[in-house]
Amino acid sequence: MSSEDWLVDTRASYDTVAESYAEIVRDLLEQTPYERAMLDVFAREVGGRGLIADVGCGSGRIAGYLQGAGADVLGIDLSPAMIEVARREHPGVRFEVGSMTEPALADDSLTGLVAWYSLIHIPDHQLGFVLEQFRRVLRPGCPLLVGFHVGDETRLKTSGYGGHPMNLHVHLREPAQMAAWLGDAGFAVEAQLTLSSAESKLGGVLVAR
Repeated sequence: MSSEDWLVDTRASYDTVAESYAEIVRDLLEQTPYERAMLDVFAREVGGRGLIADVGCGSGRIAGYLQGAGADVLGIDLSPAMIEVARREHPGVRFEVGSMTEPALADDSLTGLVAWYSLIHIPDHQLGFVLEQFRRVLRPGCPLLVGFHVGDETRLKTSGYGGHPMNLHVHLREPAQMAAWLGDAGFAVEAQLTLSSAESKLGGVLVAR
């Protein structure tokens, strides 16, 4: 599958489920205290220092939470329908359509970046390039917060979020492998958490800079 194929499939799938996705995930953070604590730590560090990005922001719930915690947030997502929902649900946050493979951001322009369960559709052979883009746009020493599903397999997702049709792959990754990819891209991992919650049957959260 080419880069363009999986990007097209991901965009089309999330355009299809945008409204139902927003309904289902809207209150998840209220059920996930450990993930919320990680976001709070991140917000305290980056708040007031400059612009941060929520890349793969979906319906905007993480961007909205971080903005409410004092951060200056730009939400970016591949799906125009998701961005439309995000702008409606979080009118105080800036949102733009864009791809993490080619983020329209200047070098060293961010003081923080979040990829909250948004790397899960990136094929392995593209993930290193995406992480290098993250490093390019982050100022030296600034934090990256990554959430992902833990495992060692790839699943084809053909429906979801209310039974709507989807056609994309979900990649589960081991924390050690994710940390290795981050290291290859020039990041140093500072913290790692694995947990089960409403976000994921087995999720991983890594903080790197």
